Amino acid sequence: MLKSSILLSAALLAGTLANLQAELRPASLFQSHMVLQRGTQLPVWGDADPGATVTVEFSGQKKSARADAKGKWMLKLDPLPATKQAKTMTFSSKLKTEAEKLELRDVVVGEVWICAGQSNMQFGVKNSPGVKALLPKVKNIRSFTVKRTVAFTEQDRCEGKWVDQYPDSAVALAFAHSLQQHEDVPVGIILTCWGSSSLEAWMPRDMTETVPHFKTMMEEFDANKEAHEQIKAALNAPKGWTKKEDIFLRRQTNILYNAMMHPLAPYACRGLVWYQGERNTQSMFGMLKTPWFSRNSGMLIYGDVLKKWIARYRQEWDNEEMHFLIAMLPGYGKVLPTGPNRDPQSPTAHSWAWMREAQLKALQLDGVSVANTVDLGDMKNVHPKDKLPVGQRLALLAARDVYGKKLEAQGPVMNKVIGSGGRIHVVFDHAEGLKTNDGKSPSAFWIADSNRKWHQAEAKIVGQSVVLQSDQVAEPKFVRYAFAGMPKVNLVNGEGLPAYPFRSDDFQPKLRK
Repeated sequence: MLKSSILLSAALLAGTLANLQAELRPASLFQSHMVLQRGTQLPVWGDADPGATVTVEFSGQKKSARADAKGKWMLKLDPLPATKQAKTMTFSSKLKTEAEKLELRDVVVGEVWICAGQSNMQFGVKNSPGVKALLPKVKNIRSFTVKRTVAFTEQDRCEGKWVDQYPDSAVALAFAHSLQQHEDVPVGIILTCWGSSSLEAWMPRDMTETVPHFKTMMEEFDANKEAHEQIKAALNAPKGWTKKEDIFLRRQTNILYNAMMHPLAPYACRGLVWYQGERNTQSMFGMLKTPWFSRNSGMLIYGDVLKKWIARYRQEWDNEEMHFLIAMLPGYGKVLPTGPNRDPQSPTAHSWAWMREAQLKALQLDGVSVANTVDLGDMKNVHPKDKLPVGQRLALLAARDVYGKKLEAQGPVMNKVIGSGGRIHVVFDHAEGLKTNDGKSPSAFWIADSNRKWHQAEAKIVGQSVVLQSDQVAEPKFVRYAFAGMPKVNLVNGEGLPAYPFRSDDFQPKLRK
């Protein structure tokens, strides 16, 4: 009887010890069918038994690392060339006499991009006729879609699965397809997006040290016990959360980053495509008291915060060359009540024009490109269907700025403004073949004198310049072009790419008391 008890106890103890051993688990993105980034060191990491030696073998390389006291390990594979030929990656772990092994099959090497943002990045392929028409032509595109969820703390893992098919995001697919046409290598898209999310939803907590309003937001969030209970209840709901709870979750600050972005780093990628900003257009000045989900940067400081956010992500990926492609917000007719008028064509209204200007501030950083979409959009629908040119223009910029292709990748950009004899000349770069796409005179130009009274200008193309005048402005000094919520634009270069919006004045709106 005693002997039997001892044997049973020994068996139970052995089982308990076995259960305490960590399973060899690569990080979430390391799966069969994945795409690895070509031409750069490849961090590979995960969990194993503390002290175990983990070995990774792939494409003739064999690298090892020892798991630390918490069972964490990381190693780096040497840069690999692109290949469409599927290969197997092997992981093995050894601790004393115990050994584990696993294989990831159908692994290719090419270009990896993260596509992130809010609802217009989430916008499905079948909802965009132009992108849907691409489907018969799509090839060599794979995707990993991050499950939409939240977490109070930074997570090491996320839910998702690499699949040998395109992502269900119209912009991401249009971008990936166009990129594949330029580069002819496998393209892997990591899709992490959620509608209604603000920039602050995707910010790590430590950015409270550099962004004052974000610090206020986090302090308020931490003190909001009722919100915490609502979030916990939604996450723990046996049948999943409701639509109302879904909206509540995605409008929070920071906790999307914790669950949907932090687990991805430092997976090697070429860069990040960012289509977000609509949520931060709910005010000019930021931090509205009501509704609660309008407490964010607002449009006037979004640009400076975006630059800090990009720098922080590069730090997270330990990659100063990580490229950021920004999708400018397209035309939309909504105008805020804080401005002098509610006209979506007006250059003085508090419209999305200010957000576009904020997004263009990111160009002050190296390794950033902004795709102009001011000629696209819908007057009444915040989710326009014309996603194909958005993805194509993002890919054009990548082809030039990342892959070194010699091509024209953007529309005309204002170089300088010269006033002379009652006229004002706007000189453009990227303006070879400057023309209008409808054969009419250039539209959406407004000029003003030193009193800043804006009037629509008569416009004429002269070479790579546009000459402006108005009977109502004797001595024009300032120009605004396409600086409106839904401007009617027609100015393009010889490649048919639209001119970027701009303003030459330095006027800064002030909050009305």
